[in-house]
Amino acid sequence: MKPRTPSTATAGRRRPLQSRARQTFQALQDAFVRLLLERSYAEITVREIVLVAGTGLGSFYEYFSGKEDLAKVCLHLRSKSLLLGIRGVTASHSGQPLMQITEAVIESQLQAHRERADEWGAHYLLERHYSTSEAYRKMFERFVDAWAAAMEQAVDLPPDYPVRDAARVSQCILYGLFNHSYLAADAPPDLDLLRQRANTAISGYLNALRCAA
Repeated sequence: MKPRTPSTATAGRRRPLQSRARQTFQALQDAFVRLLLERSYAEITVREIVLVAGTGLGSFYEYFSGKEDLAKVCLHLRSKSLLLGIRGVTASHSGQPLMQITEAVIESQLQAHRERADEWGAHYLLERHYSTSEAYRKMFERFVDAWAAAMEQAVDLPPDYPVRDAARVSQCILYGLFNHSYLAADAPPDLDLLRQRANTAISGYLNALRCAA
């Protein structure tokens, strides 16, 4: 009998499909972020990560090629959680006024930041140093796409409203507020105040566009 040749998918690093594998995959991410809260990325070693995660070096390298690979995965998955929040608004707020949809998008992002609030500062700091320009641009465009899709569901959107521009600037405002609010202070920001500022800035811009349309 000929031995079975592993497929391309299984020949590479293990995909965290099974329950135990997912737990290990998540434990390594959690350990890495926990260590980031204590010291800089450069000071963290793979051995420390597996020690905190309660796994072995072999398990680490089944999922990640190294520390930088783990950092990129953490950045991607956390950004993806924000993106899914906006897409959820598109599905649940179709046919509502533009301002109501905008407030819902902002709230979805705030809700994501309420979960493990102390870790987002580490996320934004890591993103500044280890997200490549290409990866950042691609992810940013996904957020613009999500904003645009949500805005297009508005029942009161004027026919000539510049949706793409509105989406791009809205994401710039919201991302800038979150990023700098977390990086400019040692403690997580007041999210209620952040909501107020985001709603004021974005609604003001969108209303100005409406008047010009």
